[in-house]
Amino acid sequence: MKGMAEAGIVLCGGKSTRMGSPKALLPFGSETMLQRVVRLLGEVVSPMVVVAALDQELPALPGDVIIARDEREARGPLEGLRAGLKALPEDVERAYVTSCDVPLLVPNFVRQMLDLSRGYDVAVMEIDGFTHPLSAVYGRATLPLVDDLLAQDRLRPVFLFEAVKTRRVRPEEMTADPELRTLRNLNTREDYERALVEAGL
Repeated sequence: MKGMAEAGIVLCGGKSTRMGSPKALLPFGSETMLQRVVRLLGEVVSPMVVVAALDQELPALPGDVIIARDEREARGPLEGLRAGLKALPEDVERAYVTSCDVPLLVPNFVRQMLDLSRGYDVAVMEIDGFTHPLSAVYGRATLPLVDDLLAQDRLRPVFLFEAVKTRRVRPEEMTADPELRTLRNLNTREDYERALVEAGL
């Protein structure tokens, strides 16, 4: 059963890509990439927030998906995180945050990250010293600090990780998705075509 204390936030961004159109609108089988990520994430968490740029076009989404907009553009993932956390219903304690360009997302990865986040403000994947802030769980209680960091133009998520109780999840701990398919965001046409093949599309 989905716990209403655990939500999902999908950050879209509004820029076109080297693939010729915004990633959120790229076709992935019978869905767009954003629709697929929302569907997969929705197997694990509810409610769901999709954060988009101020004037960004979005595909049709389920009626219970909350749409939020960045307050300011081109401010990186902390700006989207702020908008997403602010849009959550009051009973939500934490949220798994992802980008919209991870169509190979494994729902059990999200479940395991939520489990590993218990007792922490943030749980984030870290590989060879590099964190993945858009494959992470954030407690709602981090919102005031996110606001403060944005006000100071300290836009790197690592500033948040250093300031709160953060669980840094190592690859060998991720038994639910040992190939780390969930972390594979698509940045080139080749990435996109490879993901379609891997998804059987």
